[in-house]
Amino acid sequence: MGKSDKRLVILSSSLINMGSLYRSSSEPAIQDLKVSINDSTLIFPSQQPPDTPIFLSNIDQVLNFHVQTLHFFESNPDFPPEAAAERLKAALQKVMEAYDFLAGRLRPNLQTGRLEIDPKPAGVGFVDASTEFLLAEVGDLVYPNPAFMQLIVQGLEKFDDQPLCVLQVTSFKCGGFAMGISTNHALMDGISFKNLLENLASQAFDDKPIPIAPCHDRRLLAARSPPQVTFPHPELLKLKTPIGQEETPPIFDCKQEDLDFKIFTLTPSDITSLKSSAAASSSSKKITGFNAVSALIWRCKALSRADDTSRDRECTVLYAVDIRSRLRPPLPAAYCGNAVLTAYATAKCGELEDGPFGKAVDVVAEGAARMSDEYARSAIDWGEVYKGFPNGEFLISSWWRLGFDEVEYPWGKPKYSCPLVYHRKDIILLFPEVGGVESNGVNVLVALPPKEMEKFQSLFHKYLSGN
Repeated sequence: MGKSDKRLVILSSSLINMGSLYRSSSEPAIQDLKVSINDSTLIFPSQQPPDTPIFLSNIDQVLNFHVQTLHFFESNPDFPPEAAAERLKAALQKVMEAYDFLAGRLRPNLQTGRLEIDPKPAGVGFVDASTEFLLAEVGDLVYPNPAFMQLIVQGLEKFDDQPLCVLQVTSFKCGGFAMGISTNHALMDGISFKNLLENLASQAFDDKPIPIAPCHDRRLLAARSPPQVTFPHPELLKLKTPIGQEETPPIFDCKQEDLDFKIFTLTPSDITSLKSSAAASSSSKKITGFNAVSALIWRCKALSRADDTSRDRECTVLYAVDIRSRLRPPLPAAYCGNAVLTAYATAKCGELEDGPFGKAVDVVAEGAARMSDEYARSAIDWGEVYKGFPNGEFLISSWWRLGFDEVEYPWGKPKYSCPLVYHRKDIILLFPEVGGVESNGVNVLVALPPKEMEKFQSLFHKYLSGN
């Protein structure tokens, strides 16, 4: 694993027994999908792109790691896996007319000390693979299976020069298939990636135009000259070594631990109940599902920590805020890049334990409301002056409403889409249920040391039941 891979902001799973209140696979998960790589190749844009290096914003700079997503499709007799793979391969080349930087490579600029994209085409990876299993034999697609790594990581390893994007199609014996995509996070955030998926899917149809023209002007998020850091930014931690040269991440330590892994499923009625409970003591006019769920997780995580049970200890939760509409003027909705910044909420453990739930929800809401145009510009300028990473006790990474499984391909929408998940006790993920955004339910993926998990589980049940 490379240095940059140590900062993967996604979790993996260890298969464990789960209580009846928490999600477990209905069947034993297959530990080895026995994936065979049939072919791997590099795809190049049809036209030579400009040879000017592509600027990366200060937000992009600190996200030099790969994020893998998986998209499972049921069989469609009109599109067997080999036909879908050919369509996707052709679509990938066509979509590079609007995303030619996907075929480039990241390079450090030794004069500026910044990462940038070398646009010289070195290729996007495309991998054709197969497994001897049926899709139905995989079992619960929501429950992360370590074997899922074979649906993209095996393909990624076929290329020595670290392509910025690799797509792997793995066919199942039933005619279903999985599309695994690995992209360097420095290229784009989840919203930009959803737009890429929409455009890729459109090009898999015959004679269909790209529906979303991406905006590639990353200098819209360049630091001001001179930089103007007008807020203290406790959510950021200064980095002492140049970006790209750090040996280990300064926060979110990746050391190996014995972690339990559980999925806590919140139904639409659970979320409604949380919002109603918060409303009794909240000053917010509107309580969102995300704020209510995040406040519940924050409370449980803060009070489950085993190494410091002090009521005076402050716990800081971090979560991403899309700044596209918060800037003045707003960024184009189709801005391609990373346009999210880290918001934070901080409170003493005693306050989280004894205070009303609505107050915790308000503090989460205040963290997002803090992200004004000036605050966002100040955070970007902070990155120019100090360099660094988000700084908190843990991060809530939400894939809940990104809508990857709403994308329509010629063979239909995915049965389920999700990120490939890795063990991380300091990152808690929110996933949609099967059925995507329309289901309105959410899965909370938590990895913690066993004693902390036991306490987290107890608190989760306690606060969810209103006791």
